[in-house]
Amino acid sequence: MRRACASVPRVRVPQFDMAGELAPVRAEIEAAALRVIASGRFIGGPEVEGFEAELARACGASHAIGVSSGTDALIVTLMALGVGAGDEVVTTPFTFFATAGAIARLGATPVFADVSDETLCLDPRAIAITARTKAVIPVHLFGRPAMIPSVDVPVIEDAAQAIGSGPVRGTAATLSFFPTKNLGAIGDAGAVLTDDAGLADKIARLRNHGARQRYHHDLVGGNFRLDAIQAAVLRAKLPWLDRWTAARRAIAARYRSLFASARVPAELRLPADDPAHVYHHYVIRAPRRDALREHLAAAGIGSEVYYPVPLHQQPCFAHLRSPALPIAERAAREVLALPMYPSLATPAQQLVVDEIARFYAA
Repeated sequence: MRRACASVPRVRVPQFDMAGELAPVRAEIEAAALRVIASGRFIGGPEVEGFEAELARACGASHAIGVSSGTDALIVTLMALGVGAGDEVVTTPFTFFATAGAIARLGATPVFADVSDETLCLDPRAIAITARTKAVIPVHLFGRPAMIPSVDVPVIEDAAQAIGSGPVRGTAATLSFFPTKNLGAIGDAGAVLTDDAGLADKIARLRNHGARQRYHHDLVGGNFRLDAIQAAVLRAKLPWLDRWTAARRAIAARYRSLFASARVPAELRLPADDPAHVYHHYVIRAPRRDALREHLAAAGIGSEVYYPVPLHQQPCFAHLRSPALPIAERAAREVLALPMYPSLATPAQQLVVDEIARFYAA
């Protein structure tokens, strides 16, 4: 006897289209991977060195150091700056966990300051520097550059979602090449950008167990090395980054135009326009967010919540007894990421906006 299956909505507009992004560069990626396999150089070597040089030029930085992930980029940069037990690092509560997790893993304490209601990035006015503050980590959230605070401690820009949004303005900037990022690898990968030659040298040693020369360890580091195959794939994709960024910005402009013509409540807030925004995500703030998301899912439209629980409310940080951070807490109840990827076509965007308008008209 056949068991009846619940109907599953056909996906009409995914939140992210990996296959569509890979299609135009598939041949280059496959050739890059085969090149590494044929070389037998899987750790370090010319692919990593070539990618680092090309990435530094593309980002307008003096130095780029490839590492194993965006999380490890944060960890190794904090290590290079001497952050450890007893230190505090000020950051935002409204970001992916890795930002604060990297601080905690080194025995330091994340100190959460509230975000700007306009940008949802760390609000410099909310930062309080104390004798224990060793660094500040603003996050360029969803692809929008955060304001860089004027402080007397190092500033590490968490630019995991914002490659191509501008040059390094702080002490260093960290990147993630997670597969869904604007420039994505085929696994985990990351990098650190800096104009400080001394810091770049120290990070390069720390990523390789603290060694400049094999079996000679100046520092206690870690295994934060970038795989050659990931570097080769990223080299194949890097020339496409500018056109992909331009496409994302055009899609964001089209969303603004479509929403301007739609009947949606005034309380529905679109991301504030910023010419440097690279739109890793297109995130609205919506009344009755969870019900809206269910409506979109029923219509076959993908969406995601970045992030449902602010970091200061995560169980692992309960011991910090952080004060209420009302803007971040409200944002967590309202944010919704709509479909955003370079190949997103106008009819698909129109469908997304029409379904949102239909939900609020009901």
